Amino acid sequence: MNTKLLMTMSAVILGITGIFLSFLPEEVSQFSSSTSSTPIIFQILGALYSGFAMLNWTAKANLIGGIYSRPVAIGNFTHFLIGGLALVKFVLHATTGTSFFWACAIVYLIFSVLFGYVLFTNPGSTKKLV
Repeated sequence: MNTKLLMTMSAVILGITGIFLSFLPEEVSQFSSSTSSTPIIFQILGALYSGFAMLNWTAKANLIGGIYSRPVAIGNFTHFLIGGLALVKFVLHATTGTSFFWACAIVYLIFSVLFGYVLFTNPGSTKKLV
């Protein structure tokens, strides 16, 4: 599997989300109909997403899978699996405005499957037949 592409895509998506949450917490709070105290939570969440994006961006050149960069693979797999399951649970119990959250849940679950594959398999052999 091309882990460089996977790490780059996850870094870009997490980075965009992190920047959005860090610099527009009030707007996100209004969009989600949250209380007035949640902008700080959204800013902290934005910092978390930005940190994960930086981790993935800097680790994209490393060999990932099996025993190589295992903490990076475990962290990403755990984040995307738990986040995806939480989003699916939220969408199944929500009554209105769920299309955006369905899209987020699908993206999260796709990343969880891909990172699960990377985590539980060995990286491909780079031997050339001569």
